[in-house]
Amino acid sequence: MSQEVRVRFAPSPTGPLHIGGVRTALYNYLFAKKMGGKFLLRIEDTDQTRFVPGAEDYIQESLAWLGIPADESPWKPGDVGPYRQSERKSSYMQYALDLVEAGHAYYAFDTSEELEAMRERLTAARVVQPQYNSITRTQMKNSLTLPEEEVKARLASGEPYVIRVKIPRKEEVRLNDMIRGWVMVHSSTLDDKVLMKSDGMPTYHLANIVDDHLMGITHVIRGEEWLPSAPLHVLLYKFFGWEDTMPQFAHLPLLLKPDGNGKLSKRDGDKLGFPVFPLNWENKETGETAAGFREQGYLPDAFLNFLAFLGWNPGDDRELFSLDELVEAFSIDRIGKSGTKFDIAKAKWYNEQYLRSKTSAELVKLLVAEAKAEGMEIPADKAEALVNLTKDRCTFAADLWNESKCVIIAPKEFDMAVAEKRWNADAVKVLSNYAGALKAYSGTFDAETAKTMLGASAEAEEIKLGKVMQAVRLAVTGSGAGPDLMEVFAILGPQEVANRIQFALDTLPVIA
Repeated sequence: MSQEVRVRFAPSPTGPLHIGGVRTALYNYLFAKKMGGKFLLRIEDTDQTRFVPGAEDYIQESLAWLGIPADESPWKPGDVGPYRQSERKSSYMQYALDLVEAGHAYYAFDTSEELEAMRERLTAARVVQPQYNSITRTQMKNSLTLPEEEVKARLASGEPYVIRVKIPRKEEVRLNDMIRGWVMVHSSTLDDKVLMKSDGMPTYHLANIVDDHLMGITHVIRGEEWLPSAPLHVLLYKFFGWEDTMPQFAHLPLLLKPDGNGKLSKRDGDKLGFPVFPLNWENKETGETAAGFREQGYLPDAFLNFLAFLGWNPGDDRELFSLDELVEAFSIDRIGKSGTKFDIAKAKWYNEQYLRSKTSAELVKLLVAEAKAEGMEIPADKAEALVNLTKDRCTFAADLWNESKCVIIAPKEFDMAVAEKRWNADAVKVLSNYAGALKAYSGTFDAETAKTMLGASAEAEEIKLGKVMQAVRLAVTGSGAGPDLMEVFAILGPQEVANRIQFALDTLPVIA
């Protein structure tokens, strides 16, 4: 392709970045890098009433955490800025006026009461979808129905107005979507959307077309929810005379609830206990909060791999990809048309794979950091042994510490549900014998030695070891489950194991 590929991710700063938006950003990034092009970030903040402080920083931080920063953005401008639509405000009106001059748009002076009355008339006439369109505009107060002198007078007096696009009454609009193929819509189903609002700010429809043209965007990869707007955008490119440089469109499938019934929302995440945003979010003005994948322990590379497969597949049975490998494998034609169910279990699986693939040194750093966050220090000689003991039981980095606590911290309390079932006279006999043997032992102590000595203690009391194993674990760790017990003993050493057993013998009442 001779022309440089240029794509853009254009979120609105109205709150935290939804996972669907993150996926859109990722697909744009992967496509741009695969084609040797540029990935732009543009902030679409034309609706100032919905602007939320902190949302821009959240978007920037999210992309940085994921490792997919934009080549050009408000924080890294290129030569086609500004990269915030609010900073481009002065340019949009002239484009709208050009459309008016060419007969493709018009001034509309209707008040909100008049618009509501129009909708009520159409509803009473059993019109399913009341619209301001090629038919109803003839009955409204606009520059198509008012005398030219009156229009000029209204404009000169400062009367509020909007500029609406003039949709042709009988025209077939065609769009060759890169994912969905040919999409054809008759113009009679479209309404005369507002292009310029009464506050002098453009709507999304005008601003994004103008900006994409001026920024040299070659491909628009966005969510399926924008597909109904695509015919209008095609018409606007035609009206401006930009058909030859109109970008190719690709509308991504929806992210669905886990049961497949409807679009995934924050409410679904709250109800089912998983995040739908990349990072934690707090609206300092309203107090609204939302959980993020990062703070719940997901690794950015695992999260990206999971996201990539929500609608795309490489065409073979591979599932684990580095970011560079995703770039190499990615193609638009491998994106499906149908919505994709969100599966948090799969996200956890990805995190497990990436966590376990890390080196021991990397896992040691994670373990030490997690322990430090809890106010605990792990001796260097034990950290690697703990990692090797626990990593196959872990989904998140925090699990490394949670699984290691029983080794680092001697129990002061015990799981009484286990004690009531397993702490009996036989257990006390075996453990008393075992503690004595450990206190007297001074040789090399490893998992095999620990197991042999425990077996000998059970045999000496003529008790089967299997009957008391859970009680042994309870005495040393405080619970009835955990990592390999003999490996735990090897890390602790014979004297510490003996001390813990003695504490349990002195503390726990014998169940008859």
